Amino acid sequence: MPVEFISAININQSNELNRLGQTDIDLPFFKRYARALDEGGFDYTLVAYSSSFHDPFTLASAITQHTERVRPIVALRPNTMYPTVAAKQLATLDQLSGGRAVVHFIAGGDDREQAREGDRLSKTERYARQSEYIDILRKVWTSTTPFDHAGTYYSFEDFVSLVRPVNGTIPVSVGGSSAEAYQVGGAKGDIFGLWGEPLAETKQQIDAVYEQARLAGRSDTPRIWVTFRPIIAPTEQLAWEKAHQILGVLQGNGGIVHKGFRVGGNATPANVGSQRLLAAAARGEVHDRALWTATAKATNAAGASTALVGTPETVAAAILDYVDLGAELVSIRGYDNFNDVVDYGRYVLPLVRQELAHREATGRRGEVVPLDAGLPQPELVGAAGARVAS
Repeated sequence: MPVEFISAININQSNELNRLGQTDIDLPFFKRYARALDEGGFDYTLVAYSSSFHDPFTLASAITQHTERVRPIVALRPNTMYPTVAAKQLATLDQLSGGRAVVHFIAGGDDREQAREGDRLSKTERYARQSEYIDILRKVWTSTTPFDHAGTYYSFEDFVSLVRPVNGTIPVSVGGSSAEAYQVGGAKGDIFGLWGEPLAETKQQIDAVYEQARLAGRSDTPRIWVTFRPIIAPTEQLAWEKAHQILGVLQGNGGIVHKGFRVGGNATPANVGSQRLLAAAARGEVHDRALWTATAKATNAAGASTALVGTPETVAAAILDYVDLGAELVSIRGYDNFNDVVDYGRYVLPLVRQELAHREATGRRGEVVPLDAGLPQPELVGAAGARVAS
C-alpha cells in the first residue's frame, strides 16, 4: 500500500514553544521551510485557513515556486469564495505547479469563527453547501461548453472555464468527525481527513466513511488521512522527558492565539472532532503503542493535537499501526516547526518507507529497526532548538 506524508507550512519561526507571536511572513524562513519539506521527503503540505490568517492560495502558489515535488493542500471554506472562482484559482495553481494542487474543504466547526466572515448557516447547512460546492468544482474542471447551475446555495448561467487542471481534475479532501462529514466525504471525497484518535476509534471512523461511500454507490473509497504531532528522541526516556517539557509549555499558554488558532481555554469545543479527542484524553493519557492525549487536553483539542511519543522506531511503528487500519496519508507536524520537519525527514519517514518496502518485497511484516542498526544513536533536535542526545 502506498503511504504518503503531509506536513503543514509555517511562514515564520513563531511556534507553540517559543511563543514569539510573529504574524508577518519571514520570507527567508518560508523558503527554507518549504525546501526542507521537499528535501525531507514530504509529499504534501497543508496550507491552513483562519479568518485572521494569510491567504492560503497565495501561500500555496509561493510554495510551488520554491519546491520541486511537495504538493500544497489548500484549505478552503466555501463561504469565503464563489465556487466558479475557486475552481479557476485551483486550476491556475495546478498549472503553475505542474499538477500539484489539492484542495481540503472545511465546512466550519465553530459558529463564532464562521460568523467573523459573515457565514451564519447551521452546521447541517454548511455541509449541504459543501456538497453542492464540490459538485460545481468538478463540473467546472471538466465541462468544455457553458452550463447553468440552479442549486440550493449557488446559481449561475452560461459559465465555462478555459483553465483546466493538468490531470483533468484536482484531488478533493474532506475532513471531520460528524455524521454530516462522513456522509459528504464518503460520497464525494477523494481523501478523508481524521485527527489522531486511538486505533479502535479510528477504525470505527474509517468504517463509517467507507459505509457512506458504499451508500453513495461508489466502487471505490476515499483515501484516509490521519494526523499526529510526533515527539521523538533517541531513547524512550528522553522522548518522554521532552514530551513533558512540551506539555509544560502548552499548559502555560493560557489560551493565547497562535497563528489563528486558540491554544488552551476551558470552553467546550463546538466541533465533534475536538470533543472526541477530549473524550479520549479523559479515558487515559496513553493509548495503544504511543498515542499521547495530554497535549489535546492542554490545548482544549484546538485542532489536531494528539502526539505520538517515543524513539523514531516507536513512532514509525505506531504510524504503521494506522497504515494497517487503512490510512494512506499520514500528517505529522511538530511543536518546534523547522527542526521537527528536519528530524521527521531524517529519522521517521525513511523508517516507515523501509518497512513498507520490506513488506512489499517479502510479503511479511517485520520489526521496525534503525536505519543504521548497530551504529551510535542519531542526534535529534530537541524542544525549543536544544540538542538532545543519548
